[in-house]
Amino acid sequence: MNLCFLAAAWEKCWAERLTPWDLGGVTPLIQHLVSQDQLPQGRCLVPGCGSGYDVLALASPSRHVVGLDISETALERAKELASKNTTTQKYVEFKAVDFFSYSEPKPFDLIFDYTFFCALEPSLRPAWAKKMAELLARDGELLTLMYPVGDHEGGPPYAASPKAYEAVLHPCGLHALYLEDNKFSIGARKGREILGRWKKTTPRI
Repeated sequence: MNLCFLAAAWEKCWAERLTPWDLGGVTPLIQHLVSQDQLPQGRCLVPGCGSGYDVLALASPSRHVVGLDISETALERAKELASKNTTTQKYVEFKAVDFFSYSEPKPFDLIFDYTFFCALEPSLRPAWAKKMAELLARDGELLTLMYPVGDHEGGPPYAASPKAYEAVLHPCGLHALYLEDNKFSIGARKGREILGRWKKTTPRI
């Protein structure tokens, strides 16, 4: 897959507002987990952050959040949203960068993936898993909201399943401690989302 072509395609979608994956607000599951204080603190990463709703929801004095996207238009919207949120804007950072070439000297304590894995061609999934393992701290957590769960052909979004995640994450030393249907799904996504919480069980690769 030509990543430059991929970046141009996503930028076109955002520029033309063809973004059906964008909920127009915070992911309900994230809102719940934050309100219940059920997520790690420290450094957090949201790849494919889009409009930045979840980035801002996750941010707090105890959690600095980096949002990545390859679309400049998406990040313009995210930064505009952040500028209006004086409570958490100081704890967020947005970067227009390709996830696969992104690196940080300090790993992340939490990574949240939603509608990012399913946007990638399946051939990129092993590289996705390897990068996740590289960016995640030894005791960190990878939070995946798997969508759309099913077996349809083609995409994006490409079909997702726990087995598809396990196939690429297990070789990188990440294993699920928790898999459950997402009871906070909205509308047509109900019954098509599974929450996975992953931890490293082998030394960092």
